[in-house]
Amino acid sequence: MSTAEPPSPDVSARMRRQARRDTAPEVAVRKILHASGYRYRVNERVPHLPRRTMDIAFTKAKVAVFLDGCFWHGCPAHATQPKSNAEWWRHKLDRNMARDAETTAHLETDGWTVLRFWEHEPPAEVAARVAAAVDQARSRN
Repeated sequence: MSTAEPPSPDVSARMRRQARRDTAPEVAVRKILHASGYRYRVNERVPHLPRRTMDIAFTKAKVAVFLDGCFWHGCPAHATQPKSNAEWWRHKLDRNMARDAETTAHLETDGWTVLRFWEHEPPAEVAARVAAAVDQARSRN
């Protein structure tokens, strides 16, 4: 555990207000998929992992989709490192990335196809890749 102090009350309040679901990238991808005839579940719980959810889940096809925020999940192109309270933030963001890897490994072990995208990726491209993965998974079943 990090010895650095947690963020100030103002920062903590901003973090609590941060959207956890229905972000603009998620909604944009879901609209494209829905308009293309795909039906899915939103914020479906990851089986056997408490407090973890898939942004978009095709449960019968076993395809899990995550649209990760660049800051919170460590995008190699866009992630930034806070200068204030840097040690605390580094520890928090490293835990987020470790949790992502653990979730992906858990789902893949359980037979799921896991797709992870960054928030900055074009929604149409994301939706096309998701649709292709779902179609491929359905053809195997």
